[in-house]
Amino acid sequence: MKKEKQMTASPEADASFDPPRNWKAIHWKTLRQQVRRLQVRIAKAVQLGKHRRASALQWLLIHSRAAKLLAVWRVTTNRGAKTPGVDNVIWRTDRQKLQAADNLKRHGYKPKPLRRFYIPKKNGKLRPLSIPIMHDRAMQALHALALAPVAETWADPFSYGFREGRSCADALRHAHIVLSRKHSPQWVLEGDIKACFDQISHEWLLQHVLMDRQILRKWLKAGYWEKAQLFPTRQGTPQGGIISPILANMALDGMQKAVTEAVRKKGDKVNFVRYADDFIVTGATQELLEQKIKPALTAFLHPRGLELSEQKTVITDIQKGFNFLGHTVRKFGNTLLTTPAKSSLQGLRDKIRLCIQSALGHSQETLLRKLNPIIRGWANYYRHGASKRTFSRLDNHIYWQLWRWAKRRHPHKSAAWIARKYFSATAKSGHFSVRLTKDKGTSQVLALYRAASTKIQRHIKVQGAANPFDSCYTEYFEQRRPYGRKRGETGNARTPQTAPPTRTIKHWLEPAAACHKHRAPVGEARAV
Repeated sequence: MKKEKQMTASPEADASFDPPRNWKAIHWKTLRQQVRRLQVRIAKAVQLGKHRRASALQWLLIHSRAAKLLAVWRVTTNRGAKTPGVDNVIWRTDRQKLQAADNLKRHGYKPKPLRRFYIPKKNGKLRPLSIPIMHDRAMQALHALALAPVAETWADPFSYGFREGRSCADALRHAHIVLSRKHSPQWVLEGDIKACFDQISHEWLLQHVLMDRQILRKWLKAGYWEKAQLFPTRQGTPQGGIISPILANMALDGMQKAVTEAVRKKGDKVNFVRYADDFIVTGATQELLEQKIKPALTAFLHPRGLELSEQKTVITDIQKGFNFLGHTVRKFGNTLLTTPAKSSLQGLRDKIRLCIQSALGHSQETLLRKLNPIIRGWANYYRHGASKRTFSRLDNHIYWQLWRWAKRRHPHKSAAWIARKYFSATAKSGHFSVRLTKDKGTSQVLALYRAASTKIQRHIKVQGAANPFDSCYTEYFEQRRPYGRKRGETGNARTPQTAPPTRTIKHWLEPAAACHKHRAPVGEARAV
């Protein structure tokens, strides 16, 4: 009777009691609330060590109508929604999407091989991407909803990659806090795992991942098509699968514990920060990192089929600096600076140069609408470090690129004429801009976004133990979530020059009892 009670879902926990007939009429907020309740229950069961109950709740979630609709919504709205798999099928119409949700069933499910192609990496090599068909993507998204609470509960506190409520800014801020003090560690081990996604052991995943093993085995052994030939997959998780980041994170969770157990003294100054498969370990001496930390990492990775890259895993003096997540972290005396890496800046310059060169026959408005998202996105990513000088130099570089672009369009015009035509629409002279005439005789100025106008804002790191599926941290994560851009808002909006306001909204969960032991301090939860 007890087992039967656990395996029974209430009408409120499943949208299948009122199946929608119109995709556009679905109330997505209600579906997310229903799925979230089950996810919170799964996380609580895992925290209490009740793995059978967690598996039963996962079964309820996977078979719920709400989760199936959300899984289809995810794969039809992300960037790869228009990229087909080996069957060359994509879901365009509302009828196809509703039918796809009905077809997400475990019985008789057999995934098709992946579609393999390659994309260039920064070092000139090629990165393999394996794309599942739409149905397999939706099945992975469905099971990811059930696996995410387990992964978050078991995750390392100082792991920040591919996790809800965490970002690169958290990892960089943690590294800054650890290394910026006067008596901070002097040496840093830059860890790099050799072909992490491609080398993870299938046997380890099948033994340690809390999910339907039969489904997981089918995904891992699906194989891939390349040049009209089918190849088997004996190891690794495909880069391109929705559930692959969660599996990779679960394989690497426990690395922080292995590092801390390798040392005993507080004077060793060992700290650990990881973002996906990129991580750093600090230490008081070079010998400590070489003789204790590296062997501990090797012993941790070996059962998982992984190994450190001997060429890229290096030990660096903090006074010389190191690169981490596109930033250069270096100490000058007692001052630690986190600046954009030279390689990242050069990559942006190359991208902007190609964009401008390819727009010689385009209008000024078209060029501005191409450049502004590139510059704004890059500046927003680096706004948490010491980037003001880099932003100013970047603006100067873009100015002269645009000046040459205008000069090539009008080789026989004077500099004063070019300045009046392309650099005078705003009140500030020298600003690349254009005045657009709208309906009813109104006009609007579209100007180039300047990276230097982005305000430097110090990021507030997320708490290591914070779990978005733990009701004790509900208020904490709600207060960390700032207002975003309003739906339908477009145009050349500037980056906010002040910290965006925070909001506290009524959570979808029932009011939980006060959790004084784990309650996050609300006063520290500012908008980030």
